[in-house]
Amino acid sequence: MIEDLVKIHDKFSVEIKLGFYARRKQPVSDFAVNTWIFIPNSLDINRGTYQKADFYRDLKSNIRLITPSYLLRDIADKEKPPFSLLENALQQLASDPSRTRTAEYEYHIRMFVSIVKSSLREEIQHILENGLDEDLDYLVDNFDNCINNIAANFRSLKRIINVPSISRELMNYYFFGDEFLSNLFEQHAFKLIDGLKKKGHLTGDIREKIMALIHAEINYKKEKGYQVVEKESPNRNRNLVFRLSLLKKYAENELFLNTNQRRDGVWIEQVYLSIAAGLSMVFATAVAFSFQQKYGNFTMPFFVALVVSYMLKDRIKELTRYYFAHKLGRRFFDHRTDISLSEHEIGWSKESMVFVPESKVPGEVLKIRDRSAILEADNRNNREKIILYRKLIRLNRQSLDECSLYPTSGMNDIIRFNVSNFIQKMDNPIVPLYSPGNNDEIETVKGEKMYYINLVLQFKNEDQLDYKRYRIVLNRKGINEIEKF
Repeated sequence: MIEDLVKIHDKFSVEIKLGFYARRKQPVSDFAVNTWIFIPNSLDINRGTYQKADFYRDLKSNIRLITPSYLLRDIADKEKPPFSLLENALQQLASDPSRTRTAEYEYHIRMFVSIVKSSLREEIQHILENGLDEDLDYLVDNFDNCINNIAANFRSLKRIINVPSISRELMNYYFFGDEFLSNLFEQHAFKLIDGLKKKGHLTGDIREKIMALIHAEINYKKEKGYQVVEKESPNRNRNLVFRLSLLKKYAENELFLNTNQRRDGVWIEQVYLSIAAGLSMVFATAVAFSFQQKYGNFTMPFFVALVVSYMLKDRIKELTRYYFAHKLGRRFFDHRTDISLSEHEIGWSKESMVFVPESKVPGEVLKIRDRSAILEADNRNNREKIILYRKLIRLNRQSLDECSLYPTSGMNDIIRFNVSNFIQKMDNPIVPLYSPGNNDEIETVKGEKMYYINLVLQFKNEDQLDYKRYRIVLNRKGINEIEKF
């Protein structure tokens, strides 16, 4: 199964999060994602102005394991994983602070806080989507109790490793996790208040309960010397933002997979290029032999034939190479990325990018693109440029199970696409419009000049064949919104 989430990452970047879920009883799972990018002709993005190197420079891909899924109430239970696994790792470290025990201790801290982060997000989403009036108080109480229990359980672990055998450096790993957890509780509590407020379900009692949780975490961080938000910060909380970023990278490092990228189809490409060189040489040699046999050596016709044959030989070679390269482009990909973790080969990913004519786009995709009548008429003269970005993924179920002690359902491919190259030839973002005002005075109204880039995604996995369409709304100031159809 393939899941997708498309959202704005920043003013000039789109984030496409693809989740690839491998079946547990299937040894190998194959996935395919085809993305057609429809670009307005006025942006002047084409084969000549936007090369493969430009596309891949704008593209950034982070491949990581899907965070193991646990209910928040199960995380709050001291007798169940993941807390029991973490506690056991700390007990073993205190008794034997070897390199192996240290690595396991740090691994379980990172996995625990990452799992908590994912569970908090899912719990809040559940409350906002399913929190009916009669269940809302219960769900918020459960959210509050679980956070308090998780915080108390994790903070009680300090006594296990507060022993002479544990160095300050090892203690810091625990403190990093503790600070990250406290930030998670505070941030997600704010998100819950904001979400309930937007839905009109934020009562006084609920606000008071959640704010009490927030104040408790802020006071705890001050007590421990952790950084907190300062309203009158002289440097606009610059140090805090930097530290939050470092803590996030540290905590989620265990989920990121090792990748080794290389060109795809290198050997077969060399074979085809050798064939092209051989064919051109056969032509040149055949011409030389035939003229030599008819006119003999050291004659003017033989000399002219040699020159012409070698001229044509180079052209035949280049044309044959071009033909094979075109054929290769259909069958092979630009890059192949081998994916591994802890010496386990999890699978591989392949990707390619190419401009395609509209005649090569499947009818189903054009139907989903759904141009309006005026756009269809304009497209006859100013045709949209279409980029096809292909991605092929293979995952090995046994390797996924062996690479982690936690249940792993698959991997996420988080793609960030920067649109800075697309805005260079855009018009001014503000267009003056005119309207009759009072006493028939002319009033000038500011209108927004927007451009629309359409994405049609096709997902293939076993019996799954799904299509999704998104539209990126942007101008010279950056991305305004992403619409889903």
